[in-house]
Amino acid sequence: MKKYRTAIVGLGRMASTIDDEVRDSLSDWIPYSIASACKEIEAIDLIAGADILPEKLEAFKERWGVEALYEDYLEMIEKEKPDLVAICTKGELHAEMGTRVAEAGVPMIFLEKAIACSMKEADMLLKACKDNNTLLNTGVLRRFNRNYRKARQLIENGEIGNIRSIAHFAPTNLLHGHIHSVDTIMYLLGDPKAKSVWGEILPRDTKIENNRYDKDPSAIYQIEFENGVEAWTINAGNWDFEVWGSAGSIKATDNGVGWVIRKPSSDKKRVYDEVPFPESEGPSATTYCLLDLIEAHNQGRQPIGNIDVTHHATEICLAIAESHIQGKRVNLPINNRDLYIWHV
Repeated sequence: MKKYRTAIVGLGRMASTIDDEVRDSLSDWIPYSIASACKEIEAIDLIAGADILPEKLEAFKERWGVEALYEDYLEMIEKEKPDLVAICTKGELHAEMGTRVAEAGVPMIFLEKAIACSMKEADMLLKACKDNNTLLNTGVLRRFNRNYRKARQLIENGEIGNIRSIAHFAPTNLLHGHIHSVDTIMYLLGDPKAKSVWGEILPRDTKIENNRYDKDPSAIYQIEFENGVEAWTINAGNWDFEVWGSAGSIKATDNGVGWVIRKPSSDKKRVYDEVPFPESEGPSATTYCLLDLIEAHNQGRQPIGNIDVTHHATEICLAIAESHIQGKRVNLPINNRDLYIWHV
């Protein structure tokens, strides 16, 4: 079996230690960190890591037994020649690092979300991936989770009829949080293109001046997709999603822990019966994300969370801020490619 040489940039939480945080609450998602997923996948050889902080380099070496450690990630790529690079740094660095890794000729990239803080950055990364035939998946992991994948399959098979609307329930910020909600909505609907977006930054009197906001603000939105389906986020809840069709709904509750299908009652008008959600199997979301990258590389196809999909999800998020600035619904693509929303 071919072993794919894999290196990680940014050796903190997502790269190395997040499993310790979620072991009790999200045990089904473990392996969660990139390093632990790499160690589980037989086809991956975790060979190197890069970070500007010496203490993180030492902690990563001690925890994962990786000897090839660098402060300069481009030097690491030049010397170690990885097949796959996982970028787990701060959000404001994602687009630049992703672009430079693609331009360095690395064939596969895992890039933490969000991929960019502006559409100018996202466009740059899109071009670099296209020009260099680099495959990319991002850390919007619900689309790689076994239950969300099962839900999409049920929806595609007509379990709840023709899709009419979808709602997300949770208060969250724009790029750190809503990139997840937008991407999950897109995924459950089969990744349609958005036609227009209405959005507001909270609190509503928030001013975005000089085309830049150096915080990641809370936000609400409504999306109109080209296929006629509409999506909403409700500023309350516990990361619930509900997809409504002509023959019922599928709902995820408590951040995907609970799942239920609701169908119209056969003997009572305006009453819905609950139907058990089918059991699903498969690896953790992080493991599946990396496996999908490798399989896409081997099969000559685009990965599930490819650059086109994540570029579009990023544009929807930034369109929310642009709608807030203009005070009206905006069409996609947005003209303002320079609007910058900071992301930690």
